[in-house]
Amino acid sequence: MTVDPKAERWVEVGSSIAADLAAAVPEALAPILAAGQPKLVLLFCSPIHDLTRAAGLVADQIGEAALIGCSTAGELAPDRSTCGGIALWALGGEGFSVTTGQGQGIAGSLRQAASDAAHCLDRLERRAHTVLVLLADGLCGDQMEVVRGAYDVAGVDVPLVGGCAGDDMAMQSTQQIFGRQVLSNAVVAAAISSEAPLGIGVSHCWEPLGEPMLVTSSNGTSVETLEDRPALDVYLDAFDAPDEVRRNQEAFASWATTRPLGIRRRDRIEIRYVSGCDFQSRKLLTIAEVPQGALAFLMLGDAHSVLEATQMACQMACEGLQGAPLRGMLLFDCVARRSVLQDERIQEELQRINAVRGDLPVGGFYTYGEIARTKGAGGFHNQTLVALALA
Repeated sequence: MTVDPKAERWVEVGSSIAADLAAAVPEALAPILAAGQPKLVLLFCSPIHDLTRAAGLVADQIGEAALIGCSTAGELAPDRSTCGGIALWALGGEGFSVTTGQGQGIAGSLRQAASDAAHCLDRLERRAHTVLVLLADGLCGDQMEVVRGAYDVAGVDVPLVGGCAGDDMAMQSTQQIFGRQVLSNAVVAAAISSEAPLGIGVSHCWEPLGEPMLVTSSNGTSVETLEDRPALDVYLDAFDAPDEVRRNQEAFASWATTRPLGIRRRDRIEIRYVSGCDFQSRKLLTIAEVPQGALAFLMLGDAHSVLEATQMACQMACEGLQGAPLRGMLLFDCVARRSVLQDERIQEELQRINAVRGDLPVGGFYTYGEIARTKGAGGFHNQTLVALALA
């Protein structure tokens, strides 16, 4: 995309799959620096790279622009999806105001970290439309705490979007980038305020299998019983799980990737990724809270529904622009959706995105969980696509 250097607002994206960061960073930065001096750069980087070096190389080239980012489970850029690469998403122009923040959490709790990061809103020059972008540690306790901590500061007026960092499915540790710093167990944030509208789209690919069940016992991210029966037994029997899945943790984790739980909210069903189980206590384990007393669905999806959800989320985000022309989009796409599509159908997802965005820049990363709170309760999602559109 060619950007008018006098444009009031612009968005640009670059990426690279070069193995050496000395080559990858200049390649990814080239379209951004050609667009002008950015105000904000987001760095999405595979953990096969040295994130400290990557952040330093980017920071060296972007002047006074704010920089945040994270490790990924894959990267998204115009016309391609990568693993083992880097993607850069940037905005600039006088029509945007930006501040950034960070908060350091402890294992098992990110609420205070999210609150600390969200206080970047205190320093923001407010314009007509504002959003808070959050990038969190994807392997640090209940991810709903990120939403709660940010909401404590942002309140009802500022929508939240974002995603949880990944580590290429190793499920060991993730990293967050704040300027030249590389953190873990942390939340980093960018507050963006614009004179033009911002739109948010959220859609998942899953349909309920049968009627909802009452969560009769749960403790945070452990679901103990459904309808007073051991949750694991209900889950395995409903999906007619094979023998290996019923006794092997690795087999269970792989099989459960495409069989999430759905939590009934007033206006939607939020998805919860089933990350594991306890064969002795017969519990299901998730990466975000499943409240006791909630109504839960067992959910199913396929490649077709994933693709439908992709286009729906992007269209929904663009509809939020109130007729203003789209400048670009930022995407947070769950890695579990990618596993449903597999390599042969990833290109179809990009085609669905392109059908909405045209030749405008779009970028993002594959996440371990997605954040989108515009109204009502909740705001943390799994196996969902979240799209932020900017006019």
